[in-house]
Amino acid sequence: MDMLIAKDLAVSAALGGRTVPVIQELNFSLPQGKILGLVGESGAGKSMIGRTIAQLLPSGFSVSGGELMFDGQDLVRMPVETRRELLGRDIAFVPQEPLSGLNPVLTIGQQIDEHLARLNVGSRRERRERALAMLNAVHLPHGAELLGKYPHQLSGGMCQRVLIAMAFASKPKLLVADEPTTALDVTIQARIVQLIAEMQQNEGTSVIFITHDLRLAAQICDQIMVLYAGRPVEYGPARDIFARPSHPYTRCLQLANPSMSGARRGLYALPERMPGLSALSGINGCLFAPRCPNVAEACTQRKPSLVETSADHVAACIRTETTAQIAAPALAEVGAPDAGTPLLKVEGLTKTFRSDTGFFRHSLFTAVQGVSFTLHQNEFIGIVGESGSGKSTVARMLCGLERPSTGSLVIDGVDVTDGSKAAQAHQRAHVQMVFQDPQSALNPRRKVASIVTQAMEAVGEGTWAERVARAETLLSEIGLPPDAATRFPTQLSGGQKQRVNIARALCVAPNILVADEIVSGLDVSVQAQLLNLLLRLRRERHFSMLLISHDLSVVRYLCDRVLVMYRGEVVESGPTAEVFAAPQHPYTRTLLAAVPPDDPSAVWTPQPTEGEKAARTAMEANA
Repeated sequence: MDMLIAKDLAVSAALGGRTVPVIQELNFSLPQGKILGLVGESGAGKSMIGRTIAQLLPSGFSVSGGELMFDGQDLVRMPVETRRELLGRDIAFVPQEPLSGLNPVLTIGQQIDEHLARLNVGSRRERRERALAMLNAVHLPHGAELLGKYPHQLSGGMCQRVLIAMAFASKPKLLVADEPTTALDVTIQARIVQLIAEMQQNEGTSVIFITHDLRLAAQICDQIMVLYAGRPVEYGPARDIFARPSHPYTRCLQLANPSMSGARRGLYALPERMPGLSALSGINGCLFAPRCPNVAEACTQRKPSLVETSADHVAACIRTETTAQIAAPALAEVGAPDAGTPLLKVEGLTKTFRSDTGFFRHSLFTAVQGVSFTLHQNEFIGIVGESGSGKSTVARMLCGLERPSTGSLVIDGVDVTDGSKAAQAHQRAHVQMVFQDPQSALNPRRKVASIVTQAMEAVGEGTWAERVARAETLLSEIGLPPDAATRFPTQLSGGQKQRVNIARALCVAPNILVADEIVSGLDVSVQAQLLNLLLRLRRERHFSMLLISHDLSVVRYLCDRVLVMYRGEVVESGPTAEVFAAPQHPYTRTLLAAVPPDDPSAVWTPQPTEGEKAARTAMEANA
């Protein structure tokens, strides 16, 4: 039985006095107990499909044609009261941002109780027992304690598990998971994906899994639909699409993702961006043609229809036979690190935080314990580990944002551990940081030229004209047009904002860049552009970088060496290729096991983290 069926579904938007198609020619069927993956870049229409199911379209957007049938009922034309009864009961959602899905002023217990009361679950005591059982089902220990906490007191992964527990509380027939693992630790990502799969199998729930990670979709989904500019361009069995993509766009997405096995290869970076809404109606041929490496004249003359390329596998391309010819570019040569005197020398770095717990009472927490390593000129080092392992605290100490409690920090021969004014000036001149979230790191009231040259402005260097010229030079280096200098951050895409972040860090020509999760949450195509940019800048500028990332494939692609941190300590380090090929520490093996394999036919069995194992053992002992 098909739980969800779309027939020629179309969504349009009112834009500038005219109607613009947003979703067109959408046809699929989702059987009961199966998972359909929706894959594509931002703007492809993935989340819009989820919004259409819930009838939560933005103002000015509406369903303009076709049908969307859920369990035999028309979601588009049913009364509002009927739809409201379905949502949260028969149709559940797990949003991309877990904190946005939880009320910040209510405890977890209050929110679960409110949800269960809407589902008419017995008395308050019965709802509490059900809540504890739900938290236990998603492997959240100490449920009674969690019920009294607020969302901000939990990690992102824990909040996401709470939302999954609430989503499955009513045993829904359909679950829509919108990027539920974006920007989460690799182990938490694996656990959440495994939870969704487990609960889907136990309850027989149908799932729409929205993601930009084709490799992840191939592991969890039964079917995959690849979307581009609101149109399906490929649809079929998940593993068949990953192993033998028929559409050039699918193949490009695949080659844009760094691999975790085999020889390191270059990344295919798609040029330009997906066309915006206003440009869609002006394209006569294939919408992907302007970016397609296999484009021919016939591609620009008419829009291709979905045609079968193999059993149950269709693609909207007139040149599917050429897709397999698209290959990754050669890996860029960046030169070997300088084997001379280290540019950065860290010895016994420790950071302890003090927290006041009441009058004359306080507690101490050691975030970083005895970290030691060296960084040479033209060397990239990756630091990996889960949230709370101490990675970002090390980065903040290197940039002078935190003072070490003990240990020494020597940058280019100068000890900056004491944090004196001279040490701070030396630190700022040699170390710059690229922050994780470009949106919060860029002042929305300043133009790009002013943001990029803030370091020059802070020390009174150069005239305004000289700063503008410097900004235009830097923007050219990072691949942005000169007119970007006069724009505000709100006028840029996420990838462009991160490029501005990098340009600002390079303004004072530092020897060391500290990059904190700089590609987290970005589309794989934008990620490929930024990673290739960093390699090019390394080859041209010969700077060094400390990369903090939860994405092990990114670390494998960029970094010469890797440090694995667990509970504030470095538990394993060495050349990236050696550590990833033959990990010696159990925690490193846990991290690597959580990464989806490149081969879609391989069985993916993520291991629980050491912390989860200990918590589970303690919980079973208490029981």
